[in-house]
Amino acid sequence: MSTPLLITPGDPRGVGAEVAVKAARRLGLDAVLIGDLPELLRVAPELPVVSQIHEGAGGLRALDPHAALGDAEPVEIAALRLAVSACLEGRGRALVTGPIHKARLAARGFQHPGHTTFLGELCGVADPVMAFVGGALRVSLVTVHLPIKRVAQAITKPLVLRTLRVSSAELSDRLGIAQPRLLVCGLNPHAGDGGLLGREELDVIAPAISAARAEGLTVEGPVSAEVAFRWMLDGRADMVVAMYHDQGLAPLKLIDFGRSVNWTLGLPIVRTSVDHGTADDLYGQNRADSASMEAAIQLALSLTA
Repeated sequence: MSTPLLITPGDPRGVGAEVAVKAARRLGLDAVLIGDLPELLRVAPELPVVSQIHEGAGGLRALDPHAALGDAEPVEIAALRLAVSACLEGRGRALVTGPIHKARLAARGFQHPGHTTFLGELCGVADPVMAFVGGALRVSLVTVHLPIKRVAQAITKPLVLRTLRVSSAELSDRLGIAQPRLLVCGLNPHAGDGGLLGREELDVIAPAISAARAEGLTVEGPVSAEVAFRWMLDGRADMVVAMYHDQGLAPLKLIDFGRSVNWTLGLPIVRTSVDHGTADDLYGQNRADSASMEAAIQLALSLTA
């Protein structure tokens, strides 16, 4: 019996179900869509509904997480809980996630700022690393969904060092890059200009880089973000390590939107995701582009081949 791919479409008021069904059909998957059943059947009325992961193996089918778990959590959160459990137990090949709406979930009591930390909690991993791969750029992030005013205090030597270790290990173990080259951004303009524009580079980031090098990792930096992304495009690095969300994702989405994949590093399971949000304005119109979901699925399949 094959092990199916597990897809959580995410927020039922967004385009997640639509792009998940489009992508899964286009790729001819053995997959289970775990999410809001009325929304899945609205998008694809002919989808077979199953009560267990392996029921109806070999095609595309839908599973209601509330029916399986018997709880009253938001359906997109129950779906993640069920899918992660199945992957950890070997009943799911990998997890591919559609977009969730962070503000709507927060209003309903969800305590996490996004997928990444919740997946870490479910997997027992303290600091999973958000990364994006698949296009011309690869980027991993030291901090993720934080207000800018909290970023500097959140960047510590242990956190930077862990990001470097995890990024290097996943590039090596999963992508087969023998000696990954990491290029680390500074936090401040011009990487601090020797302390003139801030000391985070001198006091935190550079010591973490030195510790990583002492462990045998190939790491360069800290350099300004404007330099880092140009050097990556010129082939001088295998991944840019950015200090905060927009530092890494603004250039990446400018260049690679639609083909880049959100890949969570450091988990005991493979999890990939789309690089876009819920796109509420496209809901129900059958106009959403499934290219990012297809890229996320293909990366998950490749990483578990």
